[in-house]
Amino acid sequence: MAASKKVASRLENEIEKYRAECNWEKLKEIVSQKKTKTQGIEVLSHLVNGEYRLEEYLLRHPPTTINPKTAAPDLEEARSHLNQVVKAGVKNSCYKDALLLLAKLHFALGEIEETSKLLEKVKLDEICQQDLPCTKMKLVAEGYAIKGMVMELQLTSEEEGKRDKATEDNIIAMYEKAGDLAMYYLQEADKIRYGSGTVMTISSTGAHTSHLAGPVLETAVQRAPLLHIQQGNLNKGINRFRQILKAVEVRTTQNIRTTIARELAEVLLRGVCQQAYTQPSLENRDEKPDVHQRRSSSLGGSLSSLRTSSSKGSLKPKMYTTDSRPSHCPAEFLFVPKTVDEEALLLLLLSEVQVNRDVVFNRTAEHASGREHSYLHATAVYDLLAIALSRRAQYNLLSEALDRTMKFSFQELHMWQQFGLALLSAGKYTRALLVFQECLRLDPDDTTILMHAAKVCLQHLHKMDEGIIFAQRLVDLNPDNTFLLSRGYLMLGLGYGMKSTEAALHQERKENQKEALQFFKLATSSDPEDFLLHFHTALQLALSRQIPEALQSVHKALTLNPDHAPSYHLLALLLSAQKHYSEALSTIQVACKEFPQDFGLQFTKVVVEEVCKGPEEALMTCKQLLEMWKENHDSVIPSVENPGGTDPDRVASEKRSIVQMGLSEYIDRTDAGSVHNSVAASKVEQALSEVASSSSYLIKSGSPHLNRIQGQIWLMTAELFLSLNKPEDAKNCVNEAALMTPLSHRLLYVRGLIQESLGNYTEARACYDSALAINPSHIKSLQNLGKLHMELGNLEMAERVLRSAVNKDPTAHKAWLTLGKVLEAQGEFKNASNCLMTGLELEATSPILPFTTIPRIIT
Repeated sequence: MAASKKVASRLENEIEKYRAECNWEKLKEIVSQKKTKTQGIEVLSHLVNGEYRLEEYLLRHPPTTINPKTAAPDLEEARSHLNQVVKAGVKNSCYKDALLLLAKLHFALGEIEETSKLLEKVKLDEICQQDLPCTKMKLVAEGYAIKGMVMELQLTSEEEGKRDKATEDNIIAMYEKAGDLAMYYLQEADKIRYGSGTVMTISSTGAHTSHLAGPVLETAVQRAPLLHIQQGNLNKGINRFRQILKAVEVRTTQNIRTTIARELAEVLLRGVCQQAYTQPSLENRDEKPDVHQRRSSSLGGSLSSLRTSSSKGSLKPKMYTTDSRPSHCPAEFLFVPKTVDEEALLLLLLSEVQVNRDVVFNRTAEHASGREHSYLHATAVYDLLAIALSRRAQYNLLSEALDRTMKFSFQELHMWQQFGLALLSAGKYTRALLVFQECLRLDPDDTTILMHAAKVCLQHLHKMDEGIIFAQRLVDLNPDNTFLLSRGYLMLGLGYGMKSTEAALHQERKENQKEALQFFKLATSSDPEDFLLHFHTALQLALSRQIPEALQSVHKALTLNPDHAPSYHLLALLLSAQKHYSEALSTIQVACKEFPQDFGLQFTKVVVEEVCKGPEEALMTCKQLLEMWKENHDSVIPSVENPGGTDPDRVASEKRSIVQMGLSEYIDRTDAGSVHNSVAASKVEQALSEVASSSSYLIKSGSPHLNRIQGQIWLMTAELFLSLNKPEDAKNCVNEAALMTPLSHRLLYVRGLIQESLGNYTEARACYDSALAINPSHIKSLQNLGKLHMELGNLEMAERVLRSAVNKDPTAHKAWLTLGKVLEAQGEFKNASNCLMTGLELEATSPILPFTTIPRIIT
């Protein structure tokens, strides 16, 4: 008899252990043994038989939506076993467990009324006043959760006017009780499961702990804060989310915490503005937490009992507080988010760590369901991370985060596309193109990706042939969206227009210009209300020297969008090409008032004022430009480079003006006949400047981009002083510019002008040669070098240099005129006459600045 009691006690403890771990396979093995027929354990055997059948059914069919269902054979057997326990009487210790399991069974079948009767019979509040074993704690928590779901279903079925706020508050209270009990149960279950001294890593346990809570408790934990938010109590909902996250983390709660963190981050990003945001509180809660909870759960510990040590009425999860910090860390050094973006980003970064640990890499068929679930969870986190980081313009961080997803994103188009867009926004164009090519391999007919790939090739990488191929594929798909179709034609036009600029042969250049205009015409016919199409048409017509037609197109662009700065810029240049300098000045002045931070417009204004009003007036504008530059420098540098700035997380790209985003192209293209060579020259200058900054040159600190702008202003000022015959003042300006951009081709060109004005032709020629070594397509350097050779009597060298200039830019009228004079001096009168006639014809339609100063930007 004593041996029988000992076996029964041992089996009872073993069963309770596996019930706490939700190890249904082990329970199935135990109850199938004959030993469970031992007297005193038969009732527990019936309970376990019913429980594991019910739980296995619910794992396959979670009771998330309530629809009347037909009882499956497993549920019928489970009902039969549980009814046997109920028949054993109230005095039986398993009686209320059986009632709670029966309530869950009826709820799974959609039998709401029967569920309510059973829950009333159990009297959950009375049970909570007692010390509960871990297994019963879970059942009670599920009882509260199911009671809340039943009340919510009954409230939903009522009419809107009959709803009682007290009932709604009671529902939330049920969910909150269920959530607290669920988190406490998981903390205690962690002690039981990992308290034997076995060290287990997070990655090895994450997949096995997710079923401990089950779908009912997971719903209860998440539902309470969402109901607060639905009632309009946003702060209460957010505080409930935070309270759940303050619970001491153990391995069994990691999946729930990850979900809660992601949902809170979504609420913060979508529903909270900075003015309404309340930062988390550091106030301590009911009791001090066991700060060694996680360490003991990892390293093990002896648990002689399966019962919790909580006192009556204190079935609350252990919480983190300020007292749980390390002793050497003062409370004021704890990080507390001060903005809604900070808290959302912190939550998402923590969630990212967890989803990367839990992701399923196994590609076999049996892991397909787990792999899909983990991927969808990761996708939700990374999509929110993209929103949070994009708001801060932190595209480099975003691209690095998405780069980590590539290890589990095989054949997943969405994640690849997000990665490509992040790289594009971060300015990593070469890699962005590679990612877009992979996206097109996954979906060759994705019109959006084709458009992005074409844009990267044409606007950033200057790969005209590849861009044309992508754009042609986009057009061939003939998308229903007229915007995409017109953009396809637009990029085809831009591609052929850029090829015409790069072409070395006259016939090839003409053919490419014709193709470009044809595609621009198709684009405008597809979407005649798109101002950008008319603008690019006007720009291409201007480059082809069809000035009247270009004026008509640019007027259409301004009619459709009066706030487009490049259209005003182009209009001023077109008016100057017709020698209407007063109208050009009026236009550029209006544009500068409308866009006061646009340095590109301001530079053009300086040149127009020099022609209309003289160099002195233009010098005053340069002085204003320096003051404007100082304002930009003072507003950008403290927030970007000074750690003590008001907002150190925001990057410079978020504070740049419209001109700062396009001025680099303006500077690179000025007086350059080849887009490709001007971009190459810019890279050479950047590399040389980096070398200079690490050697003997003294470069002022600050943003390199802002330094280039100031250097450009000083160089324009130097040219104005030269026109006033003040070479010493011009030399001082060049010295100032050298502090900003020490090895710029324009800097060397202006030095050549100064030396030439002083009669130092050898030094001037060396300066022009150095400028051309950096940028072989700098037309002004070629023109002046050719003219200098002519004056020195080196006619053959002058002819060679000037022919190179007109080959690179056939619209350079000064080069044609000088070449005509060189040929005349050589006795080639017929060729000289042709060159002079060409130069005069081009001079009649030449703008005050080259049309290439306006970049081809696709928005």
